[in-house]
Amino acid sequence: MKIGVFDSGIGGLSIVNAIIAGIPDIEVDFKNDTKNLPYGTKTPDELFSLVMPIFQEFIDDGCKVIVIACNTVSTTLIERLRKTFTIPMVGVEPMIKPATSATHSKVITVCATPTTLKSERYTYLKDTYAKDIQVIEPDCSAWASLIESNQMNNQKIRDAIEPSLQMGSDVVVLGCTHYHWIEDGIRQIVAGRAVVIQPETAVVKQLNRVIEQLD
Repeated sequence: MKIGVFDSGIGGLSIVNAIIAGIPDIEVDFKNDTKNLPYGTKTPDELFSLVMPIFQEFIDDGCKVIVIACNTVSTTLIERLRKTFTIPMVGVEPMIKPATSATHSKVITVCATPTTLKSERYTYLKDTYAKDIQVIEPDCSAWASLIESNQMNNQKIRDAIEPSLQMGSDVVVLGCTHYHWIEDGIRQIVAGRAVVIQPETAVVKQLNRVIEQLD
């Protein structure tokens, strides 16, 4: 089966790698939109106009499922995209529910783009699962661009995350697939103080469910 995987930039390749490792004999068509980076500061309408033609390309190329490996697009547009296209879609979103289950301190850190943090879906996740949890949202607005240009370093990560650790955060949620590429650096910084969670395994499981329904 051929599936499409979309992200604004290189972040989605981590999802592609997880899919290929987890689902044998799958063909993956990966598309991104690096010329319009960053996505995380754009409005939903701007994003919709950018991704519409790309999703049509997936359908024209024969993809049977589209994985939206972009938290920004998933949290702001997935329902709108599902109404526009009939193809099944699997999204990614900040793992608030697993984080609230994992925390002992009742303080978590969510690293995500400004547009994701402003989305109705993200607000729903917090209101539903984190009512009694303190959610700290450090400024990660420049991270995706820094990662794309290979200018990210551990000091920049530490400057963003350390204050939340000082406030007792014991879970760090990676709410942008770009951040998967600096996951090792984040783990080193938070070692012994917090766990890091991201959605690759969950996406593969959900994609498997969707594929089984199509067979």
